[in-house]
Amino acid sequence: MKIKVTLLTIVFFTTVVNYVLPQTPNYQELSGRNLNVITTSVPFLMIAPDSRAGAMGDAGVSSDPDVFSMHWNPAKYSFIKSDMSVGLSYSPWLRNLVPDMNLAYLAFSKRINDVSAFASTLRFFTLGDIQFTDINGGDQGTYRPSEWAIDATYSRMLTDHLSGAVAGRFIYSNLTLGQNVGGASTSAGISVAADVAVYWEKEVVWFSDVETSFAWGINVSNIGNKLGYSSASIKKDFIPTNLRFGPTLNLDIDEYNRISFSLDVNKLLVPTPPIYLRDSITGFPILIPGTDKYEILAGIDNDVSVVAGMLQSFYDAPDGFAEEMRELYFSFGAEYWYNEAFAIRGGAFYEDKSKGNRKFFTLGAALRYNVFGLDFSYLIPIDSRNNPLQNTLRFALTFDLDAASRAKK
Repeated sequence: MKIKVTLLTIVFFTTVVNYVLPQTPNYQELSGRNLNVITTSVPFLMIAPDSRAGAMGDAGVSSDPDVFSMHWNPAKYSFIKSDMSVGLSYSPWLRNLVPDMNLAYLAFSKRINDVSAFASTLRFFTLGDIQFTDINGGDQGTYRPSEWAIDATYSRMLTDHLSGAVAGRFIYSNLTLGQNVGGASTSAGISVAADVAVYWEKEVVWFSDVETSFAWGINVSNIGNKLGYSSASIKKDFIPTNLRFGPTLNLDIDEYNRISFSLDVNKLLVPTPPIYLRDSITGFPILIPGTDKYEILAGIDNDVSVVAGMLQSFYDAPDGFAEEMRELYFSFGAEYWYNEAFAIRGGAFYEDKSKGNRKFFTLGAALRYNVFGLDFSYLIPIDSRNNPLQNTLRFALTFDLDAASRAKK
């Protein structure tokens, strides 16, 4: 039996890693066009906030529910085992370059009854001390820009194996602290967003001698209004509305050993920038006479509403369907638990070269003792490009309040 499980593990790892980490040719060979990365405002909303998923290649849409499920799939809270729990995680950011830039994440979950649960999280991202200067280079003082988001969700069982959730989120981004930029006054950017998610989990009989369960999840996150930093400008940027979906396979080898495999597929539901027609002499885009828009060579105008942008994101890539497929990025993670007390984790992340070129492996471990849980993760870049989390140890602490109350009794 254990030999069969071992062989299954090896085959699963080999197949998924070969799929997630293919050999990508140069982008010029793929399409003949320049790199075409999709950018958004408040990208801190897409940073993996917890060490568990961070150790599994940023996979978490269908992994076992925990207090940090808000970012990955809030519908998982209906299946969470703890009646009430709290989690705190800390992630240094660009630690090789900046000593005081980091992301902190506080999460709380509470079961309402057997079929529903409530959860809330607070995410705080600080950019550290930054010296502001005017257009002539004059010192304007040292400030500490920051961004934060607070959210809450209600998750409910829809059937014995399916749950759904809706989450609301308030986003505040204060990067300029009211300083003049380019002669224009600035203000904090504010947005309101929502998540819609589903999660399905069921025991399956796929192996005669191994207890197995299968799960899948879908989460559309950060559906919200555009965000800008200046009242003098009507131009605002999309926030990172994202579609995340994928399966998880859990194998209970025996009463002490458990192995899980997760795969997440992601796509930003944000319009792809078009390719503009450029002047052959100056190289600048050509304005359409009588408007403030530029002539488009390929693709579709991305100055649209939020809903139109979400729909358009599936068919607007300048290079057609091939480029749409390159906009998908993948996370694969594996987790091994011994006696629900100790875990080791690993994962891989892949993004196409033309869309950001993020590629890395992750490692991590976890310890559980009574009511406490401690998780660690570490990131290993695949290529020579620096990663904001390179050579950085991230950690998260969880506290099971329900177990603590039972212990007092």
